[in-house]
Amino acid sequence: MAVMSPVDPSAGAEAASRSDQRRPAGALTQFSVFAERSLRNLVADRRLIVLMLAQPLILLVIFSQVFGSLAHPSRFPAGVDYIDYLMPAILITSGIAAAVGSGSELIRDMDNGVLTRVRALPVGLHWVLVARAVTDVLRTTVQTVLLLVCAALFFGFGPKGGVLGVCAALLLALVVITSLTWVFIALGAWLRSARIMQSISGLTLFPLMFASSAYVPVDSLPAWLRAVALVNPVSYAVDATRALALDWPVGGEVVSALATSLLVMTVAVVAAVRGFRRPPTH
Repeated sequence: MAVMSPVDPSAGAEAASRSDQRRPAGALTQFSVFAERSLRNLVADRRLIVLMLAQPLILLVIFSQVFGSLAHPSRFPAGVDYIDYLMPAILITSGIAAAVGSGSELIRDMDNGVLTRVRALPVGLHWVLVARAVTDVLRTTVQTVLLLVCAALFFGFGPKGGVLGVCAALLLALVVITSLTWVFIALGAWLRSARIMQSISGLTLFPLMFASSAYVPVDSLPAWLRAVALVNPVSYAVDATRALALDWPVGGEVVSALATSLLVMTVAVVAAVRGFRRPPTH
C-alpha cells in the first residue's frame, strides 16, 4: 500500500506566485508602461525638445514670409490674409513630417534590441504600437497648439471662423495626422530599414506638401501640377481644415476627410500589427 507524502503548503503558494508572475498584466497597464517609456524617451534630451518645438515655427516663418511676399492678392480669396489662408495648411503639413518620424523611431527601437526583449514578455505587442502612436500624436498636438498661439501673437492670425472654427480645424487636422502616423508606423513595421524609410519619406513628403492646395490656390498652378494637386489627398485635408477655420461653406469636404482618414487608419493599424508581429529577420 503506497504511503502518501505530506503536502507542503508553501509549495502550493510558490506555484501560485509563479503562475501570477507569468500572467500578463491588464491592457491598461501594458499601454501605460509602453506610453510612459515613449514619453520618457521623448523628453529625455532637452535639445530634442527645443528642436521639436522650433521646427514648425521655422516652417511658419519661412512660408509666411517667403510665400506671403510672392503671393499675388488677386490669386487668393478676397478679404483673406495670406496668414489666415496658410495656417490651416501648416497644421496638416507639419503633422506629415511628425508622422514620418513615428516610423523612423519604431525602426530605431527595433534595431537597438529593446523590442526583442519585449517579445519575450507576456504582453500584447500591439500595445507597443498604440503607445507609440498616442505619444507621437500628443507631441504633434503640443506642436500645433504652440504654432497657433505664435501665429496669433506674432503674425496676426485671426480667421473669420474664430476660436471655434480654429479648434474644429485643429481637431480635423489631428484626425488626419493620426491616420498618417499609423501609415508610417506600418511602413516601419514592414520595412525595418532606416535607409529605405528615409528614401520613401523624401520621395513622398515634398510632393505631398507642395503638389497640393496647401500654399497657393490650385487654379494658380501649372496645368500638369494642378492635375496632381486635384488628386492629392493632402489637398482635400487642407481644403477641409481651411473651410472650418475661415468659416467657408463646408459641404462634404469635412465628412470626406474624416471618412478617408478613418478608413486609412483602420487599414494601417491592421497592417502595422501584422508587420510588427513578424519575427526579427536578423
